[in-house]
Order: sequence, then C-alpha cells, then structure tokens
Amino acid sequence: MEITDLTPAECRVRDAFPLGEGVDFREGDDEDPEQGGSWGPERTLRAEVLRELLLGGPVQTGRTAGLKVAGARITGCLDLKYGTVGHPVRLRFCHFEEAPELYGAQVVNLVLSDSVLPGLTAGNLRADGVVRISCCRITGPVRLRGAKLSGAFFAGGARLGSPGEVPEEPVLQLNHAEVGTDVWAPGLVAYGKVHLNGAVVRNQVNLDDAELIAPGETALHAEVLTVGTDLHAMRLRTRGRVNLSGARIPRQLNLAHARLSNPDGQALRASSSVVGELWLREAVPIEGAVNLRRARLDLLHVPPEVWPRHVRIDGLSYRVLTPHLPADQRLPLLEREPEGFLPHPYEQLAMAYRTVGDDAAARTVQLAKLRRLRRTQPPYARLWGWLQDAAVGYGFRPMRAAGWLLLLLCTGTVAFALHHPPALKPSEAPAFNPLFYTLDLLLPIIDFGQDGAFAPRGWYQWLSYLLIATGWVLATTIAAGVTRSLNRQ
Repeated sequence: MEITDLTPAECRVRDAFPLGEGVDFREGDDEDPEQGGSWGPERTLRAEVLRELLLGGPVQTGRTAGLKVAGARITGCLDLKYGTVGHPVRLRFCHFEEAPELYGAQVVNLVLSDSVLPGLTAGNLRADGVVRISCCRITGPVRLRGAKLSGAFFAGGARLGSPGEVPEEPVLQLNHAEVGTDVWAPGLVAYGKVHLNGAVVRNQVNLDDAELIAPGETALHAEVLTVGTDLHAMRLRTRGRVNLSGARIPRQLNLAHARLSNPDGQALRASSSVVGELWLREAVPIEGAVNLRRARLDLLHVPPEVWPRHVRIDGLSYRVLTPHLPADQRLPLLEREPEGFLPHPYEQLAMAYRTVGDDAAARTVQLAKLRRLRRTQPPYARLWGWLQDAAVGYGFRPMRAAGWLLLLLCTGTVAFALHHPPALKPSEAPAFNPLFYTLDLLLPIIDFGQDGAFAPRGWYQWLSYLLIATGWVLATTIAAGVTRSLNRQ
C-alpha cells in the first residue's frame, strides 16, 4: 500500500505505531461505539492498513511498537489469519464493520475492550499475553476453540449474541482452549450457548453475576473442564442447562445466590465430576432436575429447600454436608431419586453424619433406609420388617425392646400370679414364682427352672405361647441391632 493512499486518520495511527503511542479519536468519554457506523472519515480506519502495520509496520530503535487505537470505525476485515504479530494490539471503543479473522494467528496480546463487533474468529490463536473482550458487544460468535493463551481471558461485562435469539452456533467457544491463568468474566451476558468443553484453565473461572440465556438448550456446556483452583459463579443466572459433567475443580464450585432454571430438563448436571466444595448457599430453588451421579465432593453445602423435585444422586460421594441439620430435614432428598430406592445415598448420608460425630442422626438415616427397603419387598418380608421396626426399630431403637419386655413381663407376672399353672410333677416342682416363670418364657437363653416344671392350660397356655414367640422376636432383633452397632452400619 502506497503511503499516499493513507487518510489523515490512518497517518496518525501510522506515525504513532513505531512509538507505541495511543491514538484516541473519541470526542468524549461517554461516546457509544454502537453508533460507530455513522462516524466519518476523520475517525475511520481501513482494516487492511492496520494489517500492514501489524505484520510489517515500521519500528523505532529503543521504542516498543504497538497498535493502540480508541474510538475508531474499522472498515473491512482485519485478516491476520496464520500471521505472527510481534506487537501489542489494543483497539478499544472501536466499531468493527466486519468480524476480525485471527484463526491460527500468534499475537503478543489482544485487547478489544468496550468495542462493538459482529463476531470474532480466533480459533487456535496463540497469545503470549492476555485476550480481552471486556464490555464488548458482539452479535456473532466468538470463536476461540483450541486457543492457547499464556495469560488470562477477560470477558467481564461483555454482551454476546442478540436478545430474544438463541443461535445454533455457540456465542462463546472456548472448547479445548488452554488458558495460562484465569477466565475472568463477571457480569457476562450471553444470549446463546457458552462452550468450555475440554478447556484447561490453570487458575480460576469467574462467572459471578453472569447471565447465560439459552432456553431449552445447554446454556453452559463445560464437560471435562479442568480448573486449577475455583469456578466462581455467585449470583449466576441461567436459562438452560449447566453441564459440568466430568469437570475437575479442586477447590470451590461456588453457586451461592445462583438462579438455575431449565424446567423441562436438567438444570444442573455435574455427574462424574470431582469437586472440592460445591456451594449453593442461599440459591433460589432450582427449576429443573439435578444430576450428581458418581460425582465426588469433599464438602456439599446445599440447603434442603434449594433441591428440585428430581435429583439423581446414585454414586454421589461427599465427606462433609453443610449446614449441619437434623436427619429428618435431609432424608426427603433421598426420596427424589427417579430410579426409586437406592441404598447408596442412605449409606453416604449416614457416613457424613458419622464423620461429624452425629451418631444419632446416622442411626436415623439407617432406620429410614430399612423402612424404605421394606416397601420394595414381598408381603411376608414386609410383615417381618414391620415387626422388627415396631419392636426395636430394626435394632436402631434398642430402648423400645426394654419397653416391650417390661410390658410383657408385667402382663405375664400378673396373669400367672392370679392363676398358677399346675405343676407337671408336683413332688419335684420348685415353688412357683410368676415373675421368673414369665422370664423363662420371654428369654429363651435363660433357664430359671420354672418353664419346664409347670404347664398352663386354656387361654393361659396361649398366653405362654405368645410370650415365647415375642421373646424370640425381641431376641433376634436385639441381636441384629447389636451386630449393626458393632459393625457401625
């Protein structure tokens, strides 16, 4: 391009480039780049001019060249595909008529903050520094699939897509990208799908106050996402599914105060994920199903009222459950498994209570598990289970046995005291004692010599049969309870 072809605006940029100085075309700080299509030639730059500067522009010894422009209207396509740009690129508050093309390019850093663009294509981009689209308004897709950034990716306050539309193509694509530090996007608004599948972020992902809108679709698709520390999404608002299946988040997945909504499907899927701490503190009740199957957590902080109607938790493991609540407030969650009764969630909840030393709550959970199991059994097994439950709560309520034994002992003692059973061999029989005679009937492992010496008749004989039968039931259920206690079931 001949030097005589440059406009005055382009000459200003050319002269500032080798010095690394900025050129600001704005007439005031409150200008809106959305209106940039009407800006005149005095602040219009051709994309081909910028391309020539970035790929082969003049440099000055002792100075760091760089393209630093604010408030310009950029016409044409800034095509840096497969190019190597050794200078920083900073195009802020600019209005792009066409989406920049940086596929496979290598840059020092790329700053497009506060600009308006119809899209950005930068798949397989290599950046030695940061990439910024903070506070940008981008109507088309931002393609960064496979990008490798040594620094961070900033998208805080950006607005992607168009309200009322959910395009087929994701509006933000970071699939299989590698980010050297953070993905920093608090306040991001995305009218469409956001993809982070297979991405590796060395430090943290920040989506605090973000709004992801893709009704009926997957608003955040982050399967097998690997994060170095945390994924912060406090006050996140989603319409559509959040998919974190297989994600690796060693510290916090913080969804405190979040509002997750996908009424006709899954609102949150984190199956097979490995997370340090999952927080849904003070979140709005989730609209849609939750899938946490086979997930592994160290701490799970979810108030009971946050859970939706359907929660898949088979295989979910956690060490600590907060806030610490009575077992009766946690048990309804286990009834929301769509597959019906599954023993593992009960065992996991009981283990969590034992971890914090609440053995009484752990026993309550185990008792609830056996009662739920009873509903799935044939009639004869349900009857036997009901007897064990009524007698001693399947061994988890041993004081009930003492009450039953005392009641039966009093009943038998009074009955046989009023009507002594005749002796089988009067000459050899010991003196009759109604108390010890009743104990002989109730406790099969104890023999006071009364049971074998006397033979009641009539309805007293039926009473003795009842005492023997109930004694066996109590003995077996107590033995089962002792066994469970010893095994810490």
